[in-house]
Amino acid sequence: MPLDSYISLGRSGLRVSPFTLGAMTFGEDNGWGCSPAEADAMISEYLGRGGNFIDTANIYTNGHSEAIVGDYLAARPGLRDRVVIGTKFVGNLWPGDPNGGGAGRKGVVQQAEESLRRLRTDYIDVYWLHQWDRAAPVEETMRALDDLVTAGKIRYVGLSDLPAWKVTEAQLIAAFRGWSPAIALQVEYSLLARTVEGEHLPMADQLGLGVMPWSPLRNGFLTGKFDRTPGARPDSLRTGLVGEPSPADFDVIDVLLAVASEAAVTPAAAALSWVQNRPGVASTLIGARHLAQLKTNLDAIDVRLTAQQIATLDEVSAPRLNFPADYTPLARDLTFAGTTVDGVPSSVTPLLRHSPTRY
Repeated sequence: MPLDSYISLGRSGLRVSPFTLGAMTFGEDNGWGCSPAEADAMISEYLGRGGNFIDTANIYTNGHSEAIVGDYLAARPGLRDRVVIGTKFVGNLWPGDPNGGGAGRKGVVQQAEESLRRLRTDYIDVYWLHQWDRAAPVEETMRALDDLVTAGKIRYVGLSDLPAWKVTEAQLIAAFRGWSPAIALQVEYSLLARTVEGEHLPMADQLGLGVMPWSPLRNGFLTGKFDRTPGARPDSLRTGLVGEPSPADFDVIDVLLAVASEAAVTPAAAALSWVQNRPGVASTLIGARHLAQLKTNLDAIDVRLTAQQIATLDEVSAPRLNFPADYTPLARDLTFAGTTVDGVPSSVTPLLRHSPTRY
């Protein structure tokens, strides 16, 4: 699937690339990002290959990320409407002001206006609730977002990093009240972070949300830079912030390195291919600090692992999920009693095998 083989994002008419360019690294304000010139080069590479979705947030590099994206588009008249721009709110850039961020109406509208100014645009294509604001009623947030859609300042709503039950509440409230629903869900998802398979992915499927994994390389752990060799840890400020892989992580990394070698691709490409081809995944967020790194990651769009290679990675990275995930196979068997429904087979459970007589 090439980068310009677009998909509809969730239950919407918005078409986006299978890889989304994440702009969290744009700007050197936090000591580990990239310069505006390097960011411009990466945007040009991504768009030149047919990509069309750039994702940022008001909190990324204190707003500098949004400004870099805005300056890039402003310098190229006519390009803005060809590109899908997503940004996020909730992050507070104003210490001491309790309404400077969050998901209350005042904060939502204020942050949208500030993002529009930094992005130098009249509208935001996908406006993401970045995380759950426990102090703001979700109906207030969804109504404020619906008003921004009505005003033409945002086109679509997205949700990020919320509990599954809170996403469900937000979607049902929007549906019952006729407000604009969310069309997509951002969650952390990778070979080293699979617990979203328990609740979030099935929920997204039922609610019409396109799933967008972030950190598909788990803070760089799945790039091949880390192995068990003493002293092999990359020396960087960001690595110092996120730590090192755990022994359990290395069990997965070891298998990833072997699979990548067998497939003759980089470990990063194998990891990105695995997550992008998971059921329910719409578009995977990829980021980089250098153009060469981005090119390597974009090349992963053409990687296809074999069924056996995928099964090997699935097995070594299988997570322990919360109830009722472990109960689901038994529930399926009790319901369908050895038949296949919607392509999913079931078994006859021992609870039924010894009950041949109906009373």
